[in-house]
Amino acid sequence: MPHPSSPRRSRLISTRFLLLAVTVASLAVPLAAQTRSDKNTSVKTADGENVSDKIVNVYSYRQPFLIEPLFEKFTQTTGIGVRVIFAKKGLVERVKTEGENSPADVLLTVDISRLIHAAETVAQPVRSLVLEKFIPTKARSSDDRWFALTYRARVAYVSRDRVSHDNLSYGALAGPDFKGRICMRSGQHPYNNALFASQLAHLGEPAFRIWLKGLKNNLSEKPSGNDRAQIRRIYAGSCDVAIGNTYYMGKMQTNSKKPEQKDWARAVRIIFPDVQDRGTHVNVSGMVMAKHAPNRDNALKLMEFLVSEEAQRLYAEVNFEYPVRVGVAPSSRVAEWGSLKPDPLPLETIAAYRKRASEIVAEIGFNN
Repeated sequence: MPHPSSPRRSRLISTRFLLLAVTVASLAVPLAAQTRSDKNTSVKTADGENVSDKIVNVYSYRQPFLIEPLFEKFTQTTGIGVRVIFAKKGLVERVKTEGENSPADVLLTVDISRLIHAAETVAQPVRSLVLEKFIPTKARSSDDRWFALTYRARVAYVSRDRVSHDNLSYGALAGPDFKGRICMRSGQHPYNNALFASQLAHLGEPAFRIWLKGLKNNLSEKPSGNDRAQIRRIYAGSCDVAIGNTYYMGKMQTNSKKPEQKDWARAVRIIFPDVQDRGTHVNVSGMVMAKHAPNRDNALKLMEFLVSEEAQRLYAEVNFEYPVRVGVAPSSRVAEWGSLKPDPLPLETIAAYRKRASEIVAEIGFNN
């Protein structure tokens, strides 16, 4: 099996490595061979340059096209190369299995559930005045183990032709106006689980049960598919309202490979629920520093770079998300969808209700 630095597994970023992994299993042996007990042992790039003090290793659930521009800019700015392994699943488990010999320095992921799982399993605390200054308290953990980088709002996509409302609340989605008019993905999906957990935290269990049963009764069909599938159903006339993350609008509006999605996007508009009250539920993408990071100083530099104004603007713009750093504006496309007023409830508080929310979803047969 080839070493990760072979042409089949990597490409050069600013004369440094970028390791590409399609699956975790396919790289398990090569990366293990690269680990070392002496954390100061040097590593050489493809051109033979010694970069023992100029490397940071990243494990990422985020897709390559989202973060490669950031890492290229980081290397240009600091001279520190970034080696990355991309995978859709299994990275946290991999870091845990690798233990003290893990080469992982920073792990990037999405969704508060996955972020907290990483923090509780494979992360170490990070004290940084930069992170404390630019990441709001509600968007980082109280023990300094996880840090949000971008927001994504869970909103209502409504039919331009069949829904006249200018404002909505999450509560209204369970009311009589929307009987048989709502479509959404599984109630157990992490995105909906986080939304439901926030509702449970705000309402308390008795009122939450009533709300969730009302929402279930308003579904036009059994929950299935992803967020974009729900918007396609609005386009097809199967439902009038869908619950989805904001960034899917940008993905559809710019999808030249599947131009039919541009038609789906034109059929809907976004309403930010509860903007006149507590605010719209937001989820996050974020980062943790690995427990046994061999390049801790470089890892901290990368984490701090990711909350710089330039990185925040670029990171949020590429995936149509909202910068977590206050004062950095969203892209013009994202701003066109309307003003986001985030729910002030700390994500850490919401996360504490995840398990019970999931249990109630199962108890009422939401997906049936």
